Amino acid sequence: MFDTKEEKSKMEAVLTRFNDEMKKVRTGRAHPDMLAGVKVEAYGQFMPLNQAANVTISDATMLLVTPFDPANIGNIEGAIRADSSLGLNPSDDGRVVRVPIPPLTEERRKEIVKTASEKVEEAKISIRNIREDARKDIKEAKLPEDATKRAEKEIDDLTKEYTDKIEAAFKEKEADIMKI
Repeated sequence: MFDTKEEKSKMEAVLTRFNDEMKKVRTGRAHPDMLAGVKVEAYGQFMPLNQAANVTISDATMLLVTPFDPANIGNIEGAIRADSSLGLNPSDDGRVVRVPIPPLTEERRKEIVKTASEKVEEAKISIRNIREDARKDIKEAKLPEDATKRAEKEIDDLTKEYTDKIEAAFKEKEADIMKI
């Protein structure tokens, strides 16, 4: 009998990684993970923003970035402004950096959906690669023909299940992005 536990845990890891990537995708509402990729120069080295400041939500259209050391406030503001993929225009008042989240245009929403769909395809490819590795393992195990077919069907069912979960998560995110 072929055990699919290892493949299931690998597919679960792909789904988790995909969901984490989807959290970073902008939807038009403020979310602290939007700034997850920002690197700030502090104390002579570059570090992730969350290691130099606390990012919170003021309301649906505003992020507040509170630096741990007020001396870094200019660097934090500059790092957020410099990340052109975000398209944000932060301002500081000496204590906190306020980052207004502008409403998305229809064109920008479509671009974001297109970028997110590329992440969907990457996740599906990872799932299919796990399936192909499992099929190789099944062939190498030299199981009886009926056991081989049963194991391949289990792997195919698992692949479909996780591909459907990825699609469902993407559809939910797409609806969130396109909602005005």
